[in-house]
Amino acid sequence: MDTIASFFSFITTPVSWVIVQFHSVYGAIFGPDTGWAWGLSIVSLVVLIRICLIPLFVKQIKSTRNMQVLQPKMKAIQERYKNDKQRQSEEMMKLYKETGTNPLSSCLPILAQSPFFFALYHVLSSIASGKTIGVINQSLLDSARQAHIFGAPLAAKFTDSADKVGSLDATLTSVRVVTAVMIVLMSASQFYTQRQLMTKNVDLTVKTPYMQQQKMLMYIFPVIFMVMGINFPVGVLVYWLTTNVWTMGQQMYVINQNPTPGSKAQDQYLQRLLKGITTHNEVRSKRRRNIVSAIVAKGPDRNDNERKFINSLSKSGLVAQADGTVIKGEALPEGESHAAKRQQPKRQPKSKRQAGGQPTAPKTSEAKPSDVTDEAPKTSLQKKDEPQDGQPKPARKTGNGAARAKSGPRKGQQRPKHPTKK
Repeated sequence: MDTIASFFSFITTPVSWVIVQFHSVYGAIFGPDTGWAWGLSIVSLVVLIRICLIPLFVKQIKSTRNMQVLQPKMKAIQERYKNDKQRQSEEMMKLYKETGTNPLSSCLPILAQSPFFFALYHVLSSIASGKTIGVINQSLLDSARQAHIFGAPLAAKFTDSADKVGSLDATLTSVRVVTAVMIVLMSASQFYTQRQLMTKNVDLTVKTPYMQQQKMLMYIFPVIFMVMGINFPVGVLVYWLTTNVWTMGQQMYVINQNPTPGSKAQDQYLQRLLKGITTHNEVRSKRRRNIVSAIVAKGPDRNDNERKFINSLSKSGLVAQADGTVIKGEALPEGESHAAKRQQPKRQPKSKRQAGGQPTAPKTSEAKPSDVTDEAPKTSLQKKDEPQDGQPKPARKTGNGAARAKSGPRKGQQRPKHPTKK
C-alpha cells in the first residue's frame, strides 16, 4: 500500500493544501488541535472531489444503462462467434461504436478519485511517522498528531502495535474499536448502495449475465473493503466512509428522480407522478412534462410500467399530450394519436355493393299494367342501356373489338347442323 501511495506522491501537495485550507476554517470554530477540525477537513475534501466528479457520475449512469440495453445483443454475438474470439471482439467493438457506449465509463468515478485516495493515504502515513509532507509544516504536523476522533488518532491503524499507538497518545483498544466500527459502516454502506441498485433500478424484463455479475460484486466488494480496511489509517477510513455515504445518497436521488426504464423504481416514480397529476389535473414542472412527453412519444414501444401509467391516466379522465401536458377527455386506443380520432366509414348494404355503389330507387306498391303512367317511377333494377319491350339487346364490344349479340336470332345465313346431331 505504501508503494502505491508513493506512486501518487505528485498529487500530495494539492491534497495537503486543500486539507490545510479547510483546517484553517474549522480550526477557528472547534480549535486547531481537535479531531473535529481535522476530521471535517477530510470530509470537506471528499465533498469537493465528489462535486467535481458529478459529470463523470452522469456518464457512468448512461454507460450502465446502455450496457443493460446491449446485453441481449452482446449475448447473441457471443453465441454466434463462440468459436472465433477475434471476430467476437471485433463485433463487440463495432456494437460499442454504433451505440456510443464505453464499457469503462462505469468505472470512471472510482478511477478518477483513486489518486486522491492514495495521496491522502500518503499524507496520513507521513503524519503517523512524524514527517512533514506537502504544505504541512512541523506545527501543522504536531497539531494533526494530537487530533483524535472518538479517542483514535487520525494516523492510527487497526494493525498498529500498542507501542506505536501509545506514541500517538491513544490506547490500542480505543483504536481497534473505532476502526472496526468504521470498517463495518464502510462495508455496509457499500453493500446497501449496490443492493438498492440491483433490486430497484434494474430492468427486470431483461435477464442477462450482466445482472449475475452485479449480484456477485454486491457481495464481493464489501468483503474486499473489510479486508483492506484494517490497513487504512483512521483518516483514510473517514475519507472512504464519507465517499460511500455520498455515493449512497447520490444513488438514492437518481433512483427516485431518474429511474431505469422497466425497473421497480420507475413503477414507483410513475405512481407518484400519477398521484400528483390526478390531484392537480396538470403536470406542474418542466422536468415532469418532459418525462410524460417521452412516454407519449414511445407509442406502442412503451414498457409495462409506462402502459400502466397511461391507462391509469385514462381511467382518471385525463389524456396525456405530446408536449407533456394533460387534458380532460376520453382516452384513445393504444397507438392512436390524441390529436384527431380516426373515423371509420360506414359499411354499405349488400344491394348497394352489388349495384356498384349506386343508390336504389325506393320501393313502391305493386300496380297493374293499366295503372302505370309515364310519370310513374321505375322500380326496375335494369341497366339504362338494356332494351325495353322485347327489343334485341345491342351488341357489346369485347376486348378484340368484335360485336356479339347476347339475345335474339342470329343475322345472316345459319350454319347447318351436323347430321349426327339431328
